[in-house]
Amino acid sequence: MVDQGIFGWIFASLLGLFVFLSLLLKNKGKGGASVETRDDCVKSTAHGECRSKTASDEDDVIIVGAGVAGAALAHTLGKDGRRVRVIERDLTEPDRIVGELLQPGGYLKLIELGLQDCVEEIDAQRVLGYALFKDGKSTKLSYPLENFHSDIAGRSFHNGRFIQRMRKKAANLSNVQLEQGTVTSLLEENGIIRGVNYKTKDGDARTAYAPLTIVCDGCFSNLRRSLCTPKVDVPSCFVGLLLEDSELPFADHGHVVLADPSPILFYRISSTEIRCLVDVPGQKVPSISNGEMAKYLKTVVAPQIPPELYDGFIAAINKGNIRTMPNRSMPAAPHPTPGALLMGDAFNMRHPLTGGGMTVALSDIVVLRDLLKPLCDLNDAPTLCKYLESFYTLRKPVASTINTLAGALYRVFCASPDQARKEMRDACFDYLSLGGVCSSGPVSLLSGLNPRPLSLVCHFFAVAGYGVGRLLLPFPSPKRVWIGARIISGASGIIFPIIKAEGIRQMFFPATVPAYYRAPPS
Repeated sequence: MVDQGIFGWIFASLLGLFVFLSLLLKNKGKGGASVETRDDCVKSTAHGECRSKTASDEDDVIIVGAGVAGAALAHTLGKDGRRVRVIERDLTEPDRIVGELLQPGGYLKLIELGLQDCVEEIDAQRVLGYALFKDGKSTKLSYPLENFHSDIAGRSFHNGRFIQRMRKKAANLSNVQLEQGTVTSLLEENGIIRGVNYKTKDGDARTAYAPLTIVCDGCFSNLRRSLCTPKVDVPSCFVGLLLEDSELPFADHGHVVLADPSPILFYRISSTEIRCLVDVPGQKVPSISNGEMAKYLKTVVAPQIPPELYDGFIAAINKGNIRTMPNRSMPAAPHPTPGALLMGDAFNMRHPLTGGGMTVALSDIVVLRDLLKPLCDLNDAPTLCKYLESFYTLRKPVASTINTLAGALYRVFCASPDQARKEMRDACFDYLSLGGVCSSGPVSLLSGLNPRPLSLVCHFFAVAGYGVGRLLLPFPSPKRVWIGARIISGASGIIFPIIKAEGIRQMFFPATVPAYYRAPPS
């Protein structure tokens, strides 16, 4: 009997120990060391706070803003299986005068993201190149599309229609939630962004949580100050008009008039409408309300536009629907922040003269998608932040080429009383008119088809060299030599500050940046 009692005691002890260890392992498998589940809340022992089990706790990514960048990103991440919450201030169709021209390089990125059908059924127009006008002369610059499928071209359209198509496509994914609300602040805990505070359409204050918050709230972003060093420059403003039932001198081409004091753009955005953007240098424009703007457009601008567009231009002024928008530029200067990322115009802007903004945004989304694709878990914010530093380097070839070209070309195309600047402007027009590599090279950079910074610098100084050569032939004089030296100096003064702001090392030698080789966290 004693032996049986001892045996039973030993058996019971071993059985109890086995059950205890099984329960302990089971709790660890559920993450019991970091999260305790109790009824209706999840308690984080790391931060000691209780959060309601709402749908927001299930989000992988919060996207602030559903413009071009936000909507495209939502669809892209949702298609990859991420649970995405998009919070947009206003879900009605936007009505803007910019963001209406997508370069061929941007259209290729749209195809890569599976969003090419978003330019269908919105009366989008094919764009095959540009036409330049100066002092009564014109030249046509076609995109080098010979090696691409016949569908590849630029596209121009109503910005709002394009955005609504992308929003609809993103919202059709079951794991993407599109919500109207205003994000008031980022939710920070111990230096890590955990989500956002926002107000719903009805004014209710709410909080949403996710391991990664991506801010895409546009050029007027009120959230970027904590995520970057915003150095916003406003070199000019666009005055927008809509010409109806007019014909462009060169069909399927954007038109750039090298006017005085600065360029004028024309491009078709539907089968019956042509967008006109008149650049006005500085931050102040003539008043619309007292008629000064109409007078300025009729007396200063109208005499300089192609005759084919004159009547439509005057009719658009008389119709009175004149709109203005400041042109902003801002180099990317991020503060890598665990749990958050900036994208789109909230992160990086360039002068809209070259229509490169959407191409940069879509290219950035492709880069980010490829970086995030190997990751199953986004919850280790510090490790994820260190890994995503490679994003800022990998985006540089495309972004820096388009940014630098936009800033440099705007400076060159603006009229100036300075003789050296006049010569540079004339040389640029005549260089592009030469054809061959002199036109296809710069246009391939402009279109986003060949985003190579070194090629950009070579062409830019080739223009300057062409201008100097014309001055010195057939016989140089001291005055011409002096002007030639000032052309080179002026060209350097235009492009080098832009390159410096973009980052010389990241722009030309990205492979020397350690983040370039950063591997996905295990």
